[in-house]
Amino acid sequence: MQNEACTYVIFGATGNLSKVKLMPALYHLEMENLLPKGSKILAIGRRDWDNEKWIAEVREMIKAKTKNGIDDAIFKRFSERLSYFRVDINVANDYVKLAQELNANATYPSNMAFYLAISPEYFADVTERLSKAKLLEENSGWRRLIIEKPFGYDLESSQALQKRISRYLKEEQIYRIDHYLGKGTVQNVLVYRFANTMLEPLWNRNYIDHIQITHSEELGIGTRAAYYDDAGAMRDMLQSHLLQLLTLVAMEPPAAMDAESLRDEKVKVLKSIRPIPKQAVNAHAFRAQYSEGMSEDGEKLKGYLQEDGVPADSVTETYAAMKLYVDNWRWRDVPFYMRTGKRMAKGQSTISICFKEPPLQLFKNTQVQCMSPNWLLLGIQPEECIRMEMTVKEPGLEMRTRVSSLDASYRNEDERHTDAYEDLLLDVIEGDRSLFLRFDEVEYAWRIVDPIIKKWAVERDYITTYPAGSWGPKECGRLFEKEKQCWRSSLTPECK
Repeated sequence: MQNEACTYVIFGATGNLSKVKLMPALYHLEMENLLPKGSKILAIGRRDWDNEKWIAEVREMIKAKTKNGIDDAIFKRFSERLSYFRVDINVANDYVKLAQELNANATYPSNMAFYLAISPEYFADVTERLSKAKLLEENSGWRRLIIEKPFGYDLESSQALQKRISRYLKEEQIYRIDHYLGKGTVQNVLVYRFANTMLEPLWNRNYIDHIQITHSEELGIGTRAAYYDDAGAMRDMLQSHLLQLLTLVAMEPPAAMDAESLRDEKVKVLKSIRPIPKQAVNAHAFRAQYSEGMSEDGEKLKGYLQEDGVPADSVTETYAAMKLYVDNWRWRDVPFYMRTGKRMAKGQSTISICFKEPPLQLFKNTQVQCMSPNWLLLGIQPEECIRMEMTVKEPGLEMRTRVSSLDASYRNEDERHTDAYEDLLLDVIEGDRSLFLRFDEVEYAWRIVDPIIKKWAVERDYITTYPAGSWGPKECGRLFEKEKQCWRSSLTPECK
């Protein structure tokens, strides 16, 4: 069925998110003929630009993100959808003018999606002003609001933001975006789990020793000091992206693959996570900050405190790790280890599932040297893959073994890479909320990390450091339950 035409209204259209993600994603949807006929894209910004200037800017945005160059015919078709309208988001009368523009101009479809690619502090105010200008009323078509993370700064602020926004919108109109859930490999976790019955008997506490979820970045904070020094790694990544990955790995099979059934099961996981008492924070969480270091290429890397805009006495964490337990029948006493960090040795996102060792070591008196446990490795980015590691015998007369990897890679070489935002922007048009966050998901995620954030907020005297370009602080190893457990940093076989 052909989707209905809509008007995508993008607040903050001249900002970095629009430049790097939104406009290239919309262009690629145009390239694939997935944007409904008659749909329009209205950019909202404070700059005094006209349509011609905006279209030229968009061309440069797409050019910078397209490897094979711009197809002139496709861009001409795409540019016919583009318009620019000047709005100062703090001026109420500008919203009245915006409403007049949208209502008076018949070329704008009456279905409207408002994308808030703006600073989180403005989410509630912009929503209120859109409502007062009667732009959120569904008299002649649907209205949907897309909100970027973070949704709140902690549990209390997220509840306050929800209270304000829900005055003007029903829950089904709110699309809280987490771009991680749009990644093909993340969605493939659901297919891998629930379309392959051979895994189901093993997917529990009887066979799995522990699970690791890692998101590491080679880059530092760049020009984001103003945001990052207030947020830190726990809020920026763990509370949102990594807890979402945990829910997909740990959830029970949903009754159906519709949005509410899927999100119901994710919420059940979050509600089952064992609360961390204030006095146990140090046993379950660890933070650190990158100091000066060296890259693999020998380039000298600045420490966090040397970055532009960072206060000299900042103890904001650029590395955060956490140990959680899901107290339900399937996962009781299986530790879930999560970590994220800036300026680490390699940029990657992975889910590493370690299975228990055989109950009897039959080969202890032979020449077998390599007896690693089985691992199931899910590469999310940059390498998209699914691999199962198994111990096999080496060819030859002697009893020697090695680790072999069974590869079920996600993408063939001839298949086009799609950005997460392409899927998510299209889902908004289709009204599919399955990959967007319901408020109770957000709320329970904040409940999990809130005790940690509050304790770290009062411990302002000292923070552990790790060299930029490394895999993080060695002291973080104290989170592990067993001596044999350690961070898995590679998608290639590791023999221990």
